[in-house]
Amino acid sequence: MNDGKPNWWSRPSTPPEAARIPTPPPAEADDFPLQAPGPAEPATPEPAAEPPATPKADMTKEPAAPEPAAPPAAPEALAAPAAPDEVAAAPAEPVATAEGAVAEPVRDEAGAPQPLHEPDEYRTPPYGEPGPWAPAPPVQLPAAPLPGPQAAVPAPQAAWGQYDPWGVGQAPVPPPARKKSRRGLALVGALAFALVTGVIGGGVGAYIERNGSIAVGTVELPQAGAGTTDRAPDSVAGIAAAALPGVVTLHVSGGGSAGTGTGFVLDNRGHILTNNHVVDAAATSGDITVTFSSGETASAKLIGKDTGYDLAVVRVTGVTGLKPLPLGNSDDVRVGDPVVAIGAPFDLSNTVTSGIISAKERPITAGGEKGDGSDISYVDALQTDAPINPGNSGGPLLDGKGRVIGINSAIRAAGGSGDGGGGSGGQAGSIGLGFAIPVNQGKRVAEELINTGKATHPVIGVSLDMQFNGDGARVGDKGKDGTPAVTPDGPAAKAGLRPGDVITKVDGQRVHNGEELIVKIRAHRPGDALALTLTRDGRELTRTVTLGSAQGT
Repeated sequence: MNDGKPNWWSRPSTPPEAARIPTPPPAEADDFPLQAPGPAEPATPEPAAEPPATPKADMTKEPAAPEPAAPPAAPEALAAPAAPDEVAAAPAEPVATAEGAVAEPVRDEAGAPQPLHEPDEYRTPPYGEPGPWAPAPPVQLPAAPLPGPQAAVPAPQAAWGQYDPWGVGQAPVPPPARKKSRRGLALVGALAFALVTGVIGGGVGAYIERNGSIAVGTVELPQAGAGTTDRAPDSVAGIAAAALPGVVTLHVSGGGSAGTGTGFVLDNRGHILTNNHVVDAAATSGDITVTFSSGETASAKLIGKDTGYDLAVVRVTGVTGLKPLPLGNSDDVRVGDPVVAIGAPFDLSNTVTSGIISAKERPITAGGEKGDGSDISYVDALQTDAPINPGNSGGPLLDGKGRVIGINSAIRAAGGSGDGGGGSGGQAGSIGLGFAIPVNQGKRVAEELINTGKATHPVIGVSLDMQFNGDGARVGDKGKDGTPAVTPDGPAAKAGLRPGDVITKVDGQRVHNGEELIVKIRAHRPGDALALTLTRDGRELTRTVTLGSAQGT
């Protein structure tokens, strides 16, 4: 099939006889290489004849000389082409036949281009160069130079490569592959991770929504082990635990009304202290029911009440195991001391709140629903931020040792002042302004109510002008029903007070109106001596008054 010729990539040990025969011309005329353009018009090569047949066994006959064909030009000839008449014809060597006869060598036509060096049949052809016996590939040279790239948009340049005129049409060298950015790879990975987790999360969420849980078996949640239930006696929990058995809830009905309040046990005889406005509905006829923290209930009887101090005492009988609360000293209280309030706000029994003493000797008036002033109470109160609400009235205000230092009585609501009375559904809740009657005053009044059924009020024996708009409390010109403003032979008359005097201080404490003067006087006991500072005709005077006594209502 190869007509006795060795392949160009093989290396035979003995060269065949046909190795010395010049390279046969290509089978077709268009396989010849084109001459490089030169200054003169290049001659067009003649088409080659068919190659001679392979010699047979009969080698006596002289083989026919093949028609000369132009071998492919050397690289140097492409670089500088020469005219056909300048190429010298090389002498052909005789060819030996099988019988030893010498055949007439085949000569190339004159003018055909010849290689500059003798071919080495044993050499390995360079990469891209055809073998010595392979047909020369066609070389297509451009007839005209290609236009250069536009300056505005430069064309991308391919990688440099050596031009090989002997190689078959080479494929263009691809541009070097761009290295993938690590940031781009990280972004792609993050997006893929987010997509996968989103799909998984959506599936888990859908499963939980349909099935309620992905847990298998019984769910057991972690929990702290059982600890001690003991609390320090001076903690809120310790104070509440000790005081709750002595706090009661009162349900009062009578006179077409009903209410709820709080009280606390005073002694083992069953006396309970509360506010007057809590039990006022049952003053003439009605029912009072007491409920202890244990849930035990008992009926109570009204022992005494006082409108001016807003205090009342009721008594239960047939109850054992009473827990009286210890009484403290309200004069020892300081602003900032911790306090605990216990009561039944809005009928929620045994409610415990805590706070501090916000202020002392805060003059507070409450009541006045009757319109004649007979039900107004005047209190030199303790102010606290412990939450106090309607239903807390009458309950204890305890200090840090669990002792009673006040009786919760009133609150200041957002729309104005109001008491902590029971059952008033229209009252606002606590805004952190609660007021309690000092226990020192409550103790004296409670003792009088238990012993006599009535409480006494300290007085100075003057009628005040409650319409006075100046600073201080002014003694009126006339008393009620036209009586003298200064009671004859009363404490004020004996001290030298006159109508029109303006009292500005009590024991050095400033008073700004008549209500504050009453509050300061009622904070004392009858028989106490007070130093009053007053102004008369532009002069400031000081008078000492010994308080008298009046029967309360």
